[in-house]
Order: sequence, then C-alpha cells, then structure tokens
Amino acid sequence: MLRAPPVLLLLLALFGLGLPPALWGQDSDERAPVVPSKGYRLEQNYPNPPNPDTYIPFYLEEGLFKDGEPRVVTIRIVNMFRQLIAVPKAVGHPRGKDVRVQGLRYTEPGRKVAYWDGRDLNGRRAPSGLYYCELVVGDRREPDLIRIIVANPSKRSRFIPPIFRRP
Repeated sequence: MLRAPPVLLLLLALFGLGLPPALWGQDSDERAPVVPSKGYRLEQNYPNPPNPDTYIPFYLEEGLFKDGEPRVVTIRIVNMFRQLIAVPKAVGHPRGKDVRVQGLRYTEPGRKVAYWDGRDLNGRRAPSGLYYCELVVGDRREPDLIRIIVANPSKRSRFIPPIFRRP
C-alpha cells in the first residue's frame, strides 16, 4: 500500500481536500451583513478567569469625538440578574489613580483600560460564578457586554477523615 507524501496531504488541506468551490466557506458570494459601529467596543478581559484581579480593555473610536465634546463612560460588573456587583477603576486616567469608571469623562479616542480587583462593592471577594461586564458610553441604552468567569479556589475543609489521621 502506498502512502501519500506529507506534501500532498498539506496541499490537499490548503486547497479544500478536493471539495467543489461551492462548498468552500471563504469563497461564497454572499457577504456578511455590515453592522454599523457604535463608536466604542468592549474587549475581552485578561486574565479570564480573574486570578484574582483582571484588566478590562475598551476602545473609544474617533467618530465619538467629532464634535470635540468629552464622552461619559461607565463600566459595571453585574451578575446574571443585572444586579451591580462592582465598578472597575480606570488605569492611566488624567484624574489620577483609583478613579472609578462610573460617569467618567474621556476627552480622547483610543484604547483604554479598566482594572477590577475581584471584589464587590463591600470589599469582599466576589463569589465564584458568571458575571457580565458592561460598557455604556453617554446615554446610549445598548451596552457592550462580555462574560467574566470568576473561579475562586475552594476552601479546604478542616475535617480530616479517620483513615487519613495519624495514630
């Protein structure tokens, strides 16, 4: 039995394994619908899951600042019931350190970053679970959302089963 040389397998993989062109996904004549830009976007946080803290990047496009006015930005961490859990802090904002991104004014476009230490509004560690981070710019009602999975290490039990106890 003859084996196909690795180069032949690579060429078949690159050129569609002999499938007719109509079945190739990238060559379809239909174009994806163009979604109009809102002028801002929320990017995925890193690290995810938070360990225990995380950075949340977001981008404000130049189109938001055409009139020269500053834009009011709010970032909130909410649970699945949309209850407020935390408000992250701005990183590198002109107003200084530890400024919460709640009604915070930005005067320039570009990539910005917020920081969440993994704590709720009362200063306690947020419990493990699924949270959402939402970005609202101005008075718009359609926030950008990303999922944040919080996975706190489980606490070890102090109970030691009898088979593991030392005599």
